[in-house]
Amino acid sequence: MTLLERHSQILNILHKQGSIPVLDLAEQLKVSSVTIRKDLSLLEEKELLYRTHGSAVLINPYINDRHVNEKEKLFMEEKRLIGIRAAELITPNDSIILASGTTIHSFARQIQVKEHLTVISAALNVTNILSRDKDIDVIQLGGFVRNTSISTVGSYAEKMLEDFSCSKLYIGVDGIDLDYGLTTTNAMEVALNRVMMKVVQKTIVLADSSKFGRRGFTKICDLDAIDHIITDKNIPPKTLDSLRESGIEVSVV
Repeated sequence: MTLLERHSQILNILHKQGSIPVLDLAEQLKVSSVTIRKDLSLLEEKELLYRTHGSAVLINPYINDRHVNEKEKLFMEEKRLIGIRAAELITPNDSIILASGTTIHSFARQIQVKEHLTVISAALNVTNILSRDKDIDVIQLGGFVRNTSISTVGSYAEKMLEDFSCSKLYIGVDGIDLDYGLTTTNAMEVALNRVMMKVVQKTIVLADSSKFGRRGFTKICDLDAIDHIITDKNIPPKTLDSLRESGIEVSVV
């Protein structure tokens, strides 16, 4: 196998799996790990992949904070379908918490109340949508407003949650890593998310498939702290299998 053929094989494998350890690549391509590491260095220089400790991934796994107006233009159809599925889980007279993010915003547009619904919201744009429905009682969390997410964070929001108990938390994330867990880009948002998780019976993560294998700046929790993930059909099959094997319910739309 020539150098170009080997590089093509490496990229094909990454397109299928998203990431792969160096030792697995060496075994599949029947070359030494030293050769593979040199190949990965060359491909990284060309910005065709990103090297991590002992592995290669197709994209840079580290995420920068971006404004909600920029993020909401990405994966719009996937977010809409995720929102439809998430709305199906709401029961009559339910009490839920909605965190922030563009997928949560998309979800809010899909909510159709069967009888009555109580929503605790961190995001001002979500509150703006749901407060128009006379059958939905919205409790807006107070506190410091993050410019990039148009949502509240901080001690005031966390303190308010101590007075409530809800059935479900719907949360968006910036990254889902099988080893590291759920992450986002803002430490204050992480603190609020953790308090939210303490006052609900079930935590449901809404995340399009681009979030898998990615990491934000701060960790929210390990994967075993969540109950359900709703994502789209482009989730890597290996990742889907791993999540389900770990006992997490995964809905694919």
